[in-house]
Amino acid sequence: MSFKITWVDWGREPRCAPDPDYPAGIDLDCTLGLSGCTTALPYPAKRCGLYVVKCDACGMTVGVTTAGRADDPRSVRIPCQARLQ
Repeated sequence: MSFKITWVDWGREPRCAPDPDYPAGIDLDCTLGLSGCTTALPYPAKRCGLYVVKCDACGMTVGVTTAGRADDPRSVRIPCQARLQ
């Protein structure tokens, strides 16, 4: 699978300390148990913002927020739109 990942910079620096339970980032699963694909995200994020992740195969698009901290998402698993229909 290939994904297009676009960064939307909100221009804000983090205001809170990172969650110490995730010192190396988190792996998000947005599939709710459905079939899907996983892609790495640029990690760590530059600062507060949003990654727009679009699957080139099925067209599913998700938004993943970031805070520019160690506990930011490092990967995301998204449901396959083609399999949802």
